[in-house]
Amino acid sequence: MTEEYYPWGGDFTAVNPNKSVAVVLLNVDFVPKDTVALYGRLKTENIGIEKIIANVISNPHIRFVVLCGNDIRGHHSGRSLLCLHKNGINENHRVIDAPGAIPFIENLSEDAVNRFQKQVEIVDLIGETDSSVLQRKIDTIVEKEVECFGDPFIAIQLKQSAYEDFSDKRALHSKIIVNYMGNVKKRE
Repeated sequence: MTEEYYPWGGDFTAVNPNKSVAVVLLNVDFVPKDTVALYGRLKTENIGIEKIIANVISNPHIRFVVLCGNDIRGHHSGRSLLCLHKNGINENHRVIDAPGAIPFIENLSEDAVNRFQKQVEIVDLIGETDSSVLQRKIDTIVEKEVECFGDPFIAIQLKQSAYEDFSDKRALHSKIIVNYMGNVKKRE
């Protein structure tokens, strides 16, 4: 069942797929009780967020994302996830108003991002690291009766497109290739 609901994998632990809460851990040592659907770490404001979105929307039972711990320095992945949920992405797939260094969602369609925005409510506990406070808040959320959000939405990973030049405003790292000799060239 885990593979059915969480096709993109990642740094998370699947607990109970019928539960309504996913817990996203930033800089915090915390393991929630088994009353959640899944929990795991978020490190980056791009691929990490993509995996959270893809895996959350594939399980329509998940209706809440609890975001907790201290934000990741430099990446600001927690704040970037909040901005994505609130504002979406622009035409260049950049998370609107995100503070992260490279908050680009390049492997998901706008439909997947829209589904994430509609399916879940984010509970912002950024800055909270006390395990007992976190668990009490999660317990309160778990008690809420919510309906399943319909059918699973399986996000297809978009193929990276070829780039003609470096004027593209998306993440620079997706436009270059470093070969085994250490030579850098433009992605063909």
